[in-house]
Amino acid sequence: MSSDSEEKTVRCGFVALLGAPNAGKSTFLNKAVGARVSIVTPKAQTTRMRARGIVNEDNTQIIFCDAPGLFKPKRKFDEAMVGAAWDGLRDADLALLVVDATKAKKEEIKNISIEAGFKAKKGNVPLWLVLNKIDGMKRELLLPLASEVMAQSQADEVFMISALTGDGIKGLMQKLAKKLPLGPFHFPDDMLTDMPERTWVAELIREQVFLQTHDELPYDSTVEIQSYKEKEDGSIRIDANVYVMRSAQKAIVIGEAGKRIREIGKRARAAVEHSLGQTCHLFLQVKERPKWDQDHHRLQEIRPKF
Repeated sequence: MSSDSEEKTVRCGFVALLGAPNAGKSTFLNKAVGARVSIVTPKAQTTRMRARGIVNEDNTQIIFCDAPGLFKPKRKFDEAMVGAAWDGLRDADLALLVVDATKAKKEEIKNISIEAGFKAKKGNVPLWLVLNKIDGMKRELLLPLASEVMAQSQADEVFMISALTGDGIKGLMQKLAKKLPLGPFHFPDDMLTDMPERTWVAELIREQVFLQTHDELPYDSTVEIQSYKEKEDGSIRIDANVYVMRSAQKAIVIGEAGKRIREIGKRARAAVEHSLGQTCHLFLQVKERPKWDQDHHRLQEIRPKF
């Protein structure tokens, strides 16, 4: 049985991940958790909804809140994503502003840094700057760059990492563990994410749609699970629809003689089986649904109060 002094050292808190699209937030999250809890593609705006990754280390539970990247919205769907990201800051005990060091000089990154700093100060949330992708930078350029972005964001601390290689992440995690408030764990200590299994499967399928269509398909696609049933032999049958907005996009996803959708299904099935540890029978259909991104229920999936 734990002593009173040991119980007082238990810490738990929420850490918001902020940054531009493709800053490396999801890659960092997966590396920190030690498992895939957020999908990653080379395309910007892959992350559409907030995802929590949970790290349990000794007497500390760090709950990372990944969110869509920050950018200038052009449609309601974009507004919901950006709003969800800022909502994550409001609910956090601490925020990490993840900046791609190779793009930190860009005007849009500067604007994000300034706004993040302003909102963090207004909400009384400590903000730490995380310069990512330092493996792509000359070392002598990093310190002046860090000073510049720190001044823009008014960040309290700065860390230099490579989410891809893991360089610098251990030190950041150790510092985070000491900064979080005292309190009991919010989640069981063997839990890595609070994302429902069904939602995660849809994300894994959408990841393959993005990866296999490359630049041919814009962000006009989404995935919905229609049926999710566990069979007597322990395997699962999943029926899912891939929705696009126009008939030309439908043809792209299906591919010549159905070649592309079969490849999407094959790779998504493998990802699901690896993630869940179960045999998966995956059946995909591609359907046209104009303006799916304006559906009220979908906007609320991304940002409940939208």
